[in-house]
This record gives sequence, structure tokens and C-alpha cells, in this order.
Amino acid sequence: MRVPFLSFDYIHGLFREEAIETFIQFYDDHFYVLGNKVVEFERQYASFSGCKYCIGVSNGLDALTLALKTCGIGPGDEVIVPSNTYIATVLSVTHTGATPIFAEPDMQTYNITADAIAALVTDKTKVIMPVHLYGQCCEMQGIIQLAEEHNLKVIEDNAQAHGAAYNNKLSGSWGHVNATSFYPGKNLGALGDAGAVTTNDETIAQQISMLRNYGSAKKYYNEAAGYNMRLDELQAAFLLVKLKYLETFTALRQNAAALYQQKLNGTGDIILPVTAQGCTHVYHLYVIRTNRRDALQQWLTQQGIGTMIHYPVPPHLQKAYEYLNYKKAKFPKAETIADTCLSLPLYPGISESEIDYVCSCVQSFFKK
Repeated sequence: MRVPFLSFDYIHGLFREEAIETFIQFYDDHFYVLGNKVVEFERQYASFSGCKYCIGVSNGLDALTLALKTCGIGPGDEVIVPSNTYIATVLSVTHTGATPIFAEPDMQTYNITADAIAALVTDKTKVIMPVHLYGQCCEMQGIIQLAEEHNLKVIEDNAQAHGAAYNNKLSGSWGHVNATSFYPGKNLGALGDAGAVTTNDETIAQQISMLRNYGSAKKYYNEAAGYNMRLDELQAAFLLVKLKYLETFTALRQNAAALYQQKLNGTGDIILPVTAQGCTHVYHLYVIRTNRRDALQQWLTQQGIGTMIHYPVPPHLQKAYEYLNYKKAKFPKAETIADTCLSLPLYPGISESEIDYVCSCVQSFFKK
């Protein structure tokens, strides 16, 4: 048996005909940029997220960058981010000229918490940027309270957690302004690059709508030095189709994760995912940890099983950020996660027999 790390066969087969019809309609409408599909997707995704406004943009990094720009972030400002996040989170901060300040995560949930953030707040801190890593919503209430105490903005990076919640309130609806990605592998994925910003602030929504489109609210009249960061009309059309299936896809992911939890419990030194009280997990990734990670990954590859590491190098050790002068062991939790984490195959459509095979191979590795 071969089990890929990720397969689109099930989800694309589910709406193939609808996607083709959608493309034909898009093709025949002759309205290819910021058309009705973008407007309708923004309306529906805002409703899904529990926010008043959604602004479709080109990708997740641009969504984060625009969110920071509308909060007035620039050189001299500090933005608190997780030490174990994907680099896009950090890139958005440095693209504004601000300084990323790394908070170490909780070692069970891999998310940052209010306690870790509180120790890092200075008079230069302007924004807290929690990342709902791997699909689990951060424990947001404490983060919001901390932000209010220090008059800070909260910008959620919700790229991995569409539909996750804390205390029954969805990720992407807690912050002042929030960003997400619809990269194809995400829980809600386009068929190319795409992203969005969500907010309840009308002024911020108007600013981002303008900035994504050359700084123009009216064609050929530019109120700001903006960008070309618009959500593609065709991707919006595909996202409208897939949004209808998101709850179904989420349930399939959660069912697959439950099987892994049951079958891998007590295997070797494996640390299984933990969901914090009050949080929900939509399992963008199913991440285990083991001190024998590299050998296990090699063994699974030999058995025809695809795996990935999310992420092998923390941002502070990336060459791109050498100028920050962080040395190895500065953020030991992030480095431990990077050295021990392994993502197993999990996607809508993965079968119980495939999960059985993966688990059997993992168990046989630890019996060697």
C-alpha cells in the first residue's frame, strides 16, 4: 500500500462538475478582476467567520502585511509572534519594517498563550499576532484581555484553522483584524494562491479594500500608495464552491485524527496532539513528536508513506533572519518542536485502511 501525505482526489472528485461549470460561467462572464464572485465570496466567508467584513486578497502573506499596515505598524514597532510559526507570519512583520519578538509556545498545544506573551510586552509593542497552528485555535480570551490591558492590537494568523473555535467563537473573529490563506493545501483551499482579511471594523475594511487595489477606491483615483494584492476572480469562484463543503471536510479530518489518536496511543515515545480545554481542532495537520523522528520518517518513506515536517527550521534560525542575531538554543521550545515533529497523512478522503496501514508501520518501527 502507498499512502501519500496529501491527496486532492476525494475533494476534487466531489465537486469536479460544479467546478467546471463555475469556470465556464467565469469564462463567459468576461469579468475577470474584482467581479461578482469576489463580492459574493467575501459576503459568504464573512458570514461563515462571524465577522462583519471580509476582504479577499492575493495570498496569506499579503493578508497579514495589509493587516499590519492598516494598524499603522512600521519601523521601531514590535510585533509578538510565535517562535515556531511558518515564516510567512514573520515576513509580514519585517516587510513593514517592524521587529518580530518571538514568544515560545505551549509544548502541548504548540500555540502561544497569554502568559508567554505577557513577559515580552514593552513600550514598543504594538501588536500580538497569535497563530492557530496545525488547526487548533489559540486560547484567545487571555490574549485579548492582555491586549486590552496594554492597548495593543491583535491580528490573528488563521491560515491553518478555518472553522476552529475557542469558547464557541471562531478563529479569525477575535482580533481587531485577521488574516488567512487559501493556499490549495489549506482546509479551505483555492486552486491557486488566495487569501483574505476579516474584521468587524468598517474603517479597516475600507482601508484594506483600497490598499489591495493600488490604493484606489474609485478607478484612476488613488488615495494611498497601495498594492496589487487582489483576490483573483476565478479563485473566488472556486472558493465559493468549496466553502459549501468545508464543514464536511472538517468532520472527515476530525474523524481521521480520532482514529490516529486511538491507534497510536502508547506507541513508543510518541507525543500525540493535545487539544486545550475550550478549544476545537480542525486538524489542518496531524503532528506527532518523537525523539526518533528522522529515522521514523525514513522508515515510513520506505513503506510508501508520505510525511512532512512542519517546520524543520524555526524562523529565528533561518538565513533570512541572520541579522536579528539569534543563536541556536535561544528559543529551545521552538527548536525542540522542529527537531521532533512529524506530520502524518491526513486529508478528506483518507480511508480507515490507509490510517491502519500508517499506524501499523509506525508501531512496527518502534518494535524493531
